[in-house]
Formats: sequence, C-alpha cells, structure tokens
Amino acid sequence: MGEYISFAFLALLLGFKHSYDADHIIAVSNILRKVGSVKSAVKISMSWAAGHLLTAALITAILYSFKGTIAGNFLGKFEIAVALMLIFLGIYSLKDAFFLHSHRHRHGGIVHSHPHIHPANNNLPHDVHEHKHMLGIGIMHGLASNDELLILMTASLGVTSIGAAILGFGAFGIGVVIGMAMFSSVFSYILSRFKNDIVFRLVSFAAGGISVTYGIFMLYA
Repeated sequence: MGEYISFAFLALLLGFKHSYDADHIIAVSNILRKVGSVKSAVKISMSWAAGHLLTAALITAILYSFKGTIAGNFLGKFEIAVALMLIFLGIYSLKDAFFLHSHRHRHGGIVHSHPHIHPANNNLPHDVHEHKHMLGIGIMHGLASNDELLILMTASLGVTSIGAAILGFGAFGIGVVIGMAMFSSVFSYILSRFKNDIVFRLVSFAAGGISVTYGIFMLYA
C-alpha cells in the first residue's frame, strides 16, 4: 500500500512541476493577459488543463503499451508544432500592443503619408470567452513536452497493475490542474491590481515578445 501512496505522491508532484514548463506558462500568459478577473482566469485555465489531460492520457496509453520504445521518435515531432504555436500566439499579443498607422500630410500641394507605430487602441483587459483557444493550446501541449510522463512511466515499472497506472495518471492530472490554477490566479490578480491601458500594452508586448523568442529558440535548439 505504501508504494502506491508514494507513486501517487510522485505523480502529483510531477504534474505540478509539468504545469510550470516554460512553453506552458508562456503560451497561457498570451491568453490570460486579456482576462479581467481571477475567477474567469481560473475557469479558462481549466480548459487548458482539460485539453492537456485529454492528449496526455493518449500519450500515457501509448507509453504504457510500448514501454517508451517509440517515445524519442514519436513525441519529439510535436515540439515543432508547439514552437510554431508559440510564435503565432506571440504575434497575436504583439498585434494588441502595436499596430502600423499612417498619417497623410500635404506639403506644397503634394500629399504623402508617414507610416509609424502607435500603441494599439485597445480596451482595458476584460473577461473574454477564450475557452476554446485554451483547450486547443492544452491539447497541443499534451502532445509534447512530456518528460515528466516519461519519468512517471519509468516509476510505474515498479507498480505493475493497470489500476496503479491509472491512479498515477489521475494524481498527475490533479497536479497539473493545481499548478495551472495557482499560476492563473496569481497572474490575473497582479494584472487586476494594476488594470490600465498602459499595463495591458506592456504585458501584451512582453508576453508576445517572449513567446516569439522562445518559439524560435525551440525551433533551432
């Protein structure tokens, strides 16, 4: 009985750690920056967790069936998709921070324009229905960055029953949910304390810039 408790506790910790992978936090931040309350942020983050656990369950079944023999060749392919997703999300955030604007001027009868960048004319951060976006991001993350699942798979070799494997995955999932709920709560709380247009633009710029940079890093690392 003790080995099952230890295994479940290990799975819980691995799930909690997994939720704070850099690509997870960066991607989710691009969506959470637009959410105006802690309650909404937590709800939306649960959509990410649901999508992540959906595909993570599939990966777990594959790992359990093939004992990790195809993990290196199969799972690594999805890292490219995650990198491209981060770049897309980063551009999405940067678009909210800046946009190219052009003023037309007349000088001596000649009309010409001066293109330049203005801060975007966005509304203040507000609650939005981003559940489907977070679900999609979670599904993509569930297909990649599964180092913790590989560790859990190795640990499960000492706990041979299928019931124990299911228990481990359940504990892993709880850890993922707790970790993401905590992050989304803190992130949205801090934003709500400094809710104004300038902060929203700065957060959008930071989240977008980091997302694009990290996505490019993942592509060439």
